[in-house]
Amino acid sequence: MDMGGMDMGDSSMSPGDMVTTNMGYARGYWYFIIAALVLFFIIRTVNAMQDWSKLRRSKTHSVKFPTKPTTMYSQLWATLTAVAREMSYPQFYVPIRGLSWLTPPPMGRIYILLAYWAVVIYMMTKDAIIADVNFYERIGYRNAWVTVMQVPFLYLLASRANVIAFIVGMSYERLNWLHRWVARTMFVTASVHGFTFWHEWVQHDMVDWELEMMPMVKYGFGAWGILLWMTITSFKPFRSMAYELFVIQHILAAIIFLWVVYVHVPKSARYNVWFAIAALCFDRAFRLGLLFWHNIKLRPNRSCCEGGQWIGHQTQLSPVGESMTVLTIKDVHFKWKPGQHLYLWMPSVAPFEAHPYTIASAHQMPETCICNSIQLVVRAHSGFSKRLNRIARKLETSSQKKTLTALVVGPYGHPTCWDAFETLVLISASTGASYTLPLLESVLRSKATSCIKRVDFLLAARQGEEIGFYHERLHEAIQKAKSVGIELEVHIAVTGNGQLALLSFPSTSVSAASQEKHVLEEEYKGSVNVEGIGQPLMGQSRRRLSRSSTDSHIHHSAMRPDVAAFIRTAVEATGGETGVVVCGGQSLVAKVRMSVAKLSDERAVHKGTDAQGIYLHVEEYCF
Repeated sequence: MDMGGMDMGDSSMSPGDMVTTNMGYARGYWYFIIAALVLFFIIRTVNAMQDWSKLRRSKTHSVKFPTKPTTMYSQLWATLTAVAREMSYPQFYVPIRGLSWLTPPPMGRIYILLAYWAVVIYMMTKDAIIADVNFYERIGYRNAWVTVMQVPFLYLLASRANVIAFIVGMSYERLNWLHRWVARTMFVTASVHGFTFWHEWVQHDMVDWELEMMPMVKYGFGAWGILLWMTITSFKPFRSMAYELFVIQHILAAIIFLWVVYVHVPKSARYNVWFAIAALCFDRAFRLGLLFWHNIKLRPNRSCCEGGQWIGHQTQLSPVGESMTVLTIKDVHFKWKPGQHLYLWMPSVAPFEAHPYTIASAHQMPETCICNSIQLVVRAHSGFSKRLNRIARKLETSSQKKTLTALVVGPYGHPTCWDAFETLVLISASTGASYTLPLLESVLRSKATSCIKRVDFLLAARQGEEIGFYHERLHEAIQKAKSVGIELEVHIAVTGNGQLALLSFPSTSVSAASQEKHVLEEEYKGSVNVEGIGQPLMGQSRRRLSRSSTDSHIHHSAMRPDVAAFIRTAVEATGGETGVVVCGGQSLVAKVRMSVAKLSDERAVHKGTDAQGIYLHVEEYCF
């Protein structure tokens, strides 16, 4: 693993020529990265211009479908976009219990990985595989450079203050998958680098001599061991065991890795380590600045801001059974957009942990102070979230104060321009509604120009208490939709046995709720096959329950919804472009991906038919 000999060459090249060649490949790698970023920036710019054009046409009331392409160039771009979406959306899900983490990435990410691997393999092997006496050394030196040149890119991808995400127009967490795969690629190239030298040393019986005379070799094995550890522990089963512990050890390992690599590599390659250190320091400084900016007030105005204090924010905890906790954070003086998230740090609950949560409110909360208050919905899993729910229930039953101090960092996220779609399909599971419901409320309350004419909202959960928090806000959204002229269809599915009865209906509709429950029970009995397995009858549920519900635009069901049929109904009812948003677990996300890709292909979107585009945005639960 001797990278000190990276300056050496083979019999046909002088040491200086070898260094120049390897450094040339390292520069070529960054030319490839920059070219890819320029390409994605151009795509982002063209899409932004298309959205601007749609919004401008929507101001002209004579245009029935402002989201339709109007020129040859916009039609060509729409066709290319539709083809790219159909190729990139599909994802094959592994439904086996305990092995779902083996589900491969969506096809779009696979294409990106294949392109990345093609470049890396080219640089690993170009003019290096020559059967001569220096075969192993030449491959070892080349792969040393191929490994170290990826280090800055790896640390850039791990940053929250992410320059790459800013250029391509997305949130930093949507690059986490690429961060993990670049690390795995680095592990492969580092293994090739080290074990080609090891093989040569074993052949010539030089292992002991190399370890004794070349101290950097030991550091090389140390760096490889740390990289192996980080690669293994980053797989989902290990991350999920104790996520808080994973984060702490991962950060420490990443810092130690940089030091070991710095000692191992020659001076000519250390600029890569300094690049990574600069990215790490900038990211930490940015986070620290946000922490101070949002949580320290030199002159808190307690007279007009309820909850105003010097450090942090007063946070009210409200338990929703044993599965959820609602946090209302007061006196927040920053703006946010629907779909953004922040990091929550509650020293009295977990002194050394900060966790990301989606902001569940799209506007100032009613009956709060004139300053902004935001809400977070935390589902109790384990660790921090479970402790938080336990503390909330304890405070509720005691005479103690029901507020704690919280510090927040954010907001993070780069929301899509949802106003540029004619129809929105919002699909969520359980607390995933913390993402989709603020989007719905924002669309309905927006004063800006909008193309939206219809919204279909689906919320599914196993337990009724998980839905109850959102139920009243959905009824308010229905009333608001009527006043602004947007067609809104709301579907609520509570799939747990007997859980629909736990859903809180408005007090003015007790008899209607009872009638609805009876209809559900009768329908469930009628939908059992000869094997006694309940079959989802989404179409019947919609027709029957719409008559018994308190509102003709809200439908309750005890059946698992047919997601593909739900999306198809909305898409076929529109004459313009549709935006589909899904927030849920891996199985739901994969099902929606496959449904959208299949529907787009069946309808031959932008391929000579009048079928318009279908955009998919995914927010997936992950650790």
